[in-house]
Amino acid sequence: MPVIINDGQFFFFICKNRTFAEKKPKTMKKSSILILIIICLCSCGKSSKKVSITGEIKGLGTDTLYLYGMDESFDRIDTIFAKNDKFSYTASIDTITSAFLLIRNQTEYPIFLDKENQIKIKGDINHPEYLDINGNIYNEEFTTFQKELTSLPTPSEKDLEQKAEEFIMKHHSSFVSLYLLDKYFVQKDSPDFNKIKKLIEVMTGILQDKLYIEQLNEAISLSEKTETGKYAPFFSLTNIKGKKITRSSEDFKKKNLLINFWASWGDSITNHRSNAELKEIYQKYKKNKHIAMLGISLDIDKQEWQDAIKRDTLNWEQVCDFGGLNSEVAKQYAIKQVPSNILLSADGKILARNLKEEQLKKKIEEVVTAAEEKEKQENKKKK
Repeated sequence: MPVIINDGQFFFFICKNRTFAEKKPKTMKKSSILILIIICLCSCGKSSKKVSITGEIKGLGTDTLYLYGMDESFDRIDTIFAKNDKFSYTASIDTITSAFLLIRNQTEYPIFLDKENQIKIKGDINHPEYLDINGNIYNEEFTTFQKELTSLPTPSEKDLEQKAEEFIMKHHSSFVSLYLLDKYFVQKDSPDFNKIKKLIEVMTGILQDKLYIEQLNEAISLSEKTETGKYAPFFSLTNIKGKKITRSSEDFKKKNLLINFWASWGDSITNHRSNAELKEIYQKYKKNKHIAMLGISLDIDKQEWQDAIKRDTLNWEQVCDFGGLNSEVAKQYAIKQVPSNILLSADGKILARNLKEEQLKKKIEEVVTAAEEKEKQENKKKK
């Protein structure tokens, strides 16, 4: 709202960033004053929605950077061209936005944007994991956080998580807390959902209202339903021959079941390593009556799925509904990445999730040995 000052000769209309002066005539009509007030109000109401970024990363040279959002408030990818280590960028922003700056197609660096911000970035291409960014409180908070991490000699994963937790507990309404929650606690092979829920609980309304938190709470709810010891959700999926396969299909009855979630579009190196491990397990237990294997693909293209099965010689049962990560079975089993695995008991309980290499082999051996021992005891009783 403007402040109107009458000094007898001039009317002064004062609002944010602007002052208007109008000489007062001897007989100034009320309508003229009203028009002037309206003009002032309109001028005062206009505020820039632009955010500007200027930066210099030593050693970057001539390159292309990419800016894309972490959430729904910035759902696009912008290109930023750098020349002689320097770059600049301007965009329209409606509200506080969390984004990533992609450097050399390798390093994703978080940056927080808001209207009227003038953000400055300094760094060195030899250390792209640390940039000095200012322009608003969130960038400054994250810069300080990164400085603390670089002061640690050789931090372990536990050390990093502890630092992130300390930050979140002290900064209940910081958008940096959302980023740290995702990086250090959510994006893990086996997230600690109890820990995540406690960290979410300390966050204030501005963060609680974010779509990311809503989706995270839904994911936690689904994951809790598929924790170790819970009964596995029912599924019915089509195999490569067009036949419907369920948990109670003939080949799986009274058997422990290793389910592998995979996709032909997954990282080729990771897929190769996982497939090699699974083929070794299959060769060892394919004639064993106490365990079976099932591959559930999250492919979206039928031909690519079939080609991958043939190319990689995945000879155990394979099924797919071509829904990708949004398929119903992926949601039911809280699958967030591929490859993933789940081991079910003969009665359908979840025994383990996402075991790696030797851990998986050891667990399967334990399960099969236990089943064989149980069978022996039952046979003795019959005699």
